[in-house]
Amino acid sequence: MPSKLSELKEEFRAVLGARLIDALLPPLFFLIANAIWGLRFAMWTALGLSILLGIRRIRRNESLTYGLLGVSSVLLAIGLVTLLGGAENFFLPGLLGGGLTVALCLLSLLVKRPLTAWSSFISRRWILAWYWHPQVRPAYTETTLLWTLFFGLKFWWQFTLYQGGDADSLAWVQTLTGFPALVILLVITYLYGTWRLRNLQGPSVDEFKANKPAPWFGQQRGF
Repeated sequence: MPSKLSELKEEFRAVLGARLIDALLPPLFFLIANAIWGLRFAMWTALGLSILLGIRRIRRNESLTYGLLGVSSVLLAIGLVTLLGGAENFFLPGLLGGGLTVALCLLSLLVKRPLTAWSSFISRRWILAWYWHPQVRPAYTETTLLWTLFFGLKFWWQFTLYQGGDADSLAWVQTLTGFPALVILLVITYLYGTWRLRNLQGPSVDEFKANKPAPWFGQQRGF
């Protein structure tokens, strides 16, 4: 068990790094500031925090991609609140992003190119054709079904609260279904995915690249 926990820790550090911080902290600070000081102060607090996270990335020579996405999403949220009014509109970009994720999951399943495979490819840069091997793809198809269920339920919950104009509950839902639930989802995805790859007895990435014939040793780590 300690070795598996260590493996998970290393995998999460390699795949996610500090990306979750950029997504988690601004909505959480918005929730607290909105409750204490009101909507307008909360919006600028969230924006200021996003900018500070970007500066932190620059000073640490980290990728600015996720920091810029965080600042952009907060700016978009502020624009929507200004135009449409109502604190619930601060969470509209996240709601739309969740709906898009569900749509991408369904579309990827329809064309038999599951979304979790694309997510792994973007993070790890393994050879793309390996993911579509008949003894590899089922693992990614099944985990994409799990993602579809998770993001579908999250979208339905947030959409219901958005229609009711419940900004405080929206903030809590976005926070709870953001970092904590996402970590759980990724842990389940990784554990199930690596187990399923072993049971499918397909080639590892290196074996596929070297065009080795069966029987294969298989992918023992990473998903």
